[in-house]
Amino acid sequence: MTPPHVVAICGSHRDESHTRKALTHALEAADSAGAETDLLDLREWDLPVFDADDDDAGDAAAFTRRVREADAILLGTPVYHGSYSSVLKNALDYCGFDEFENKTVGLLAVAGGGFPITALDHLRSVCRALNAWVLPHQAAVPNAAGAFDGSAEDWSFTDDGAAARVATLGERAVEYANIEPDPACFESAENVGADD
Repeated sequence: MTPPHVVAICGSHRDESHTRKALTHALEAADSAGAETDLLDLREWDLPVFDADDDDAGDAAAFTRRVREADAILLGTPVYHGSYSSVLKNALDYCGFDEFENKTVGLLAVAGGGFPITALDHLRSVCRALNAWVLPHQAAVPNAAGAFDGSAEDWSFTDDGAAARVATLGERAVEYANIEPDPACFESAENVGADD
């Protein structure tokens, strides 16, 4: 049996991104669970602000191909003003049903403060609109400045609860990577662009 392919998209451009650190831990857990893994670090992709008249700009075709080829996708974001980052929003605007429909998606949000949940809710709505299957388990890392060791070389968690949540996200992405899609629900049948 072919190992599932789990791709993580890091919605942060910061060099010392806590989101990137957390996604790396999730991918390590996915790798330990038998997956092939890949981190799509949005700092490394030329994705201009999305323009529907030029939806193949920059690295868009290569980026969407990598997302489309995945069996499961982890979306990671820092929390900005109670929602997910514009960097991730722009990357998702290049994607659509071809990349997400009937795909398993795991969600991770990292916050400087204590409440990263609304960003996860917003991402869940976006994924639902694309007919993705979003894992019930989601990983929230609050108070991120104190959640990791702090050194540039050591990305280990200091928060055991956050470490467990993030590892579980990677494991569940593998466990449900090839879940069979349910019959179309009412919303998906009414969703413009979805398959019948």
